[in-house]
Amino acid sequence: MAKNKGLSFYKRKKKISSVHVREIFSWIFGVIAAVFIAVVLNLYLGVTTSVVGVSMEPTLYNGQKIFINSFIYLISSPKKGDVVVFLPNGNENTHYYVKRVVAVPGDRVVILGGILYVNGEESPWVSEKLADAGIAANEFVLENGEYFCIGDNPGNSEDSRSANIGPVKEIDMLGKVWFRAPCEEEGMGFVK
Repeated sequence: MAKNKGLSFYKRKKKISSVHVREIFSWIFGVIAAVFIAVVLNLYLGVTTSVVGVSMEPTLYNGQKIFINSFIYLISSPKKGDVVVFLPNGNENTHYYVKRVVAVPGDRVVILGGILYVNGEESPWVSEKLADAGIAANEFVLENGEYFCIGDNPGNSEDSRSANIGPVKEIDMLGKVWFRAPCEEEGMGFVK
């Protein structure tokens, strides 16, 4: 007797092709990689704060929003000329300070006659006379992990010269300022 080749109510098993499986996994991997990259970029390059006070004028202005690169100091150390953001002495109960690094570990620092000397030479980062030498009235050497930081407007800056701030420790630095948002006085752009 011949089998009936008409309608059948039995389901045939569907095969899952390896091409489809690879495509699904590549989509899942792509989504996970994109989320990971977005989180890392946001954590390290998307950190923002605002400048408080006039100590960094004319580079940065009071209230100007700045973007901070927190990643850079995980792979390198601050350099002279970097504009950094830090909490003085790690004090989390204060606002972030924004200053320029003018001396690095191992440098000799002293302020004589209103002029900042680093290793016996005038610092190119401070062009105006410093009325208050503070703790730098007597020469001292920065220890490992310490940086001497001053505002670009030193006459209106509480910085490393002040005894309550002193040399800034690298562990207290949030990162390097890399971009500034536009403000009325100045346009947006990368910080030099």
